Amino acid sequence: MPKVAKVKNKMPAPVQITAEQLLREAKERELELVPPPPKQKISDPDELKDYQRRKRKAFEDNIRKNRNLMTNWIKYAQWEESQKEIQRARSVFERGLDVDHRNITVWLKYAEMEMRARQLNHARNIWDRAITILPRANQFWYKYTYMEEMLGHIAGARQVFERWMEWEPEEQAWHSYINFELRYKELDRARMIYERYILYQSFNVKNWIKYARFEEKHGYINSARRVYERAIEFFGEDNMDEKLIIAFARFEEGQREHERARVIYKYALDVLPKDQCQEIYKAYTVHEKKFGSRAAIEDVIVSKRRFQYEEEVKANPLNYDAWFDYIRLLEADANTEQVRDTYERAIANIPPSKEKRHWRRYIYLWINYALYEELEAEDMERTRDVYKACLDIIPHKNFTFAKVWLLFAHFEVRQKNLQGTRRILGTAIGKCPKNKLYRGYIELELQLREFERCRILYEKFLEFGPENCTSWMKYAELETILGDTERAEAIYELAINQPKLDMPEVLWKAYIDFQIEQEEYDKTRKLYRRLLERTQHVKVWISFANFELSIQSENGENVINTRKVYSEGNKSLKNINEKEERLMLLESWQEMERDQGDEESQAKVQKLMPQKVKKRRKIQTEDGSDAGWEEYYDYIFPDEEAAQPNLKLLAMAKKWKQVQETTPAEEEEEVG
Repeated sequence: MPKVAKVKNKMPAPVQITAEQLLREAKERELELVPPPPKQKISDPDELKDYQRRKRKAFEDNIRKNRNLMTNWIKYAQWEESQKEIQRARSVFERGLDVDHRNITVWLKYAEMEMRARQLNHARNIWDRAITILPRANQFWYKYTYMEEMLGHIAGARQVFERWMEWEPEEQAWHSYINFELRYKELDRARMIYERYILYQSFNVKNWIKYARFEEKHGYINSARRVYERAIEFFGEDNMDEKLIIAFARFEEGQREHERARVIYKYALDVLPKDQCQEIYKAYTVHEKKFGSRAAIEDVIVSKRRFQYEEEVKANPLNYDAWFDYIRLLEADANTEQVRDTYERAIANIPPSKEKRHWRRYIYLWINYALYEELEAEDMERTRDVYKACLDIIPHKNFTFAKVWLLFAHFEVRQKNLQGTRRILGTAIGKCPKNKLYRGYIELELQLREFERCRILYEKFLEFGPENCTSWMKYAELETILGDTERAEAIYELAINQPKLDMPEVLWKAYIDFQIEQEEYDKTRKLYRRLLERTQHVKVWISFANFELSIQSENGENVINTRKVYSEGNKSLKNINEKEERLMLLESWQEMERDQGDEESQAKVQKLMPQKVKKRRKIQTEDGSDAGWEEYYDYIFPDEEAAQPNLKLLAMAKKWKQVQETTPAEEEEEVG
């Protein structure tokens, strides 16, 4: 074997040749051009017979090679037809059908050959055989009926259609039959075909619509309306289709029956599921904009909003805001049953957690439901049932809603059922006591002028929450209103002696104001002294001083007592080193002297006023490291002896600075 030559130069050639280029060049040069066969001219019968023999032998050879290739049979038969040998062509087609009798093309070519040869009975025979063997091959039926119609044999075509319809073909076949009858103005026959068709294809909405439009097109308006009505009755509420509704409504709109169309749209919106009403809403809106009044258009908009709310609550049943908006929309429509049904659907969505913050919006659904039943529906028994159901569903061991208890109680008051009211509030306090419940119960008894009950409730309230200053004050205020000042004073005494109070300053102020109203000034002074034993707050001293000043006296004793209080307060605040509070006290004292004192007393107070100085101090972070310096203001009082050297130093520094600022100014004047 010869050795393979080694490639010496493996560099790419400068001109690259591709396979596409080679093929293109071969095509251009026609390197594989095959010359056409020479034309043969037959001049006598013997030569024709020889030619036919050779062609038949070639066809038979091809058939022997592959009997199942039906194109060989078709070509053979068509060649025989071209030689005017119809009998031989029939024989070839029959032989081909013996091989594959389900081949549609062979049947079609066979029948078309007979039709071209005007052998109509033969063609009918072939079509009959074809539709008998292959009844689901629609081409045979179409060709057969077309042939009969072209021949003017209308009865025969109708008979073929009838045979075809017995097989319950697809939609197009029925419409072909209907169109056939319409071409010959046979409306009654077409109507009968539609009736048969909708029985066969009754669950297809399009068929009903086409039937109705057929009646409308030919002027049978009442018949068209009956078809639509039959369709709606047939499909019912469960299987209704929006296409049928829209078609029916537009039909009525076309007949100028706008009220009928409006009723159809409303019926569909009430019956159909909301997710199937989008196109109906659009069509309804367009209809009302064209033919409706302002109220009708608003009604459509409301319906559309209702659909949107339905989608929202369906997507998230715990979206209580969507439920509120939806219910308000329905309440405006004044359909009581629908509103109740929506309330029931809304309150069925109980919050999954036991946290009160998740229940707040939900409980307002119940409250609105009860108020609707009472005020709008005016069904008192149902209102009572709503309140009871709401209270049953609240987990009172975890939390409660005093608002619901109080609303229920006030409802019973409006029904003049005081026993039921007290039973409700008593149950509430016993099951889940709350400040709001006690206050609401007491306020109710006050309105009923049941003062003994109020006293009992206040006692229980204070046992429940002795740290609640508001409760003590309200109790004492009640006794004051009733004229029992001794009892009120005793209540205040009990209150201020409690070890723990939420707002003690408010309670003390209320007690002091009570004693002032009773003009018990000595008791008021004692109260101030007791309060100052507990706290040295500057506001207490100022309030004490204002109290002394407010007492009317002829010889100015009130001003003297006021000065004593201010002076005592100044000394007390000095001892505890509260400089800012001491400054506030002195400013209040100074203001009092401006109104009530003379120049001497004012000068005396002025001498007590501190000097404001700026200082610096180190800043330390939480971990103790230095964070720089900060400036702050401090107050140095005249009676602070330790601060005198510093004050002198500061005064000298200030004087030196003024001298330095004055000297350059004088030099500039001399130069000028």
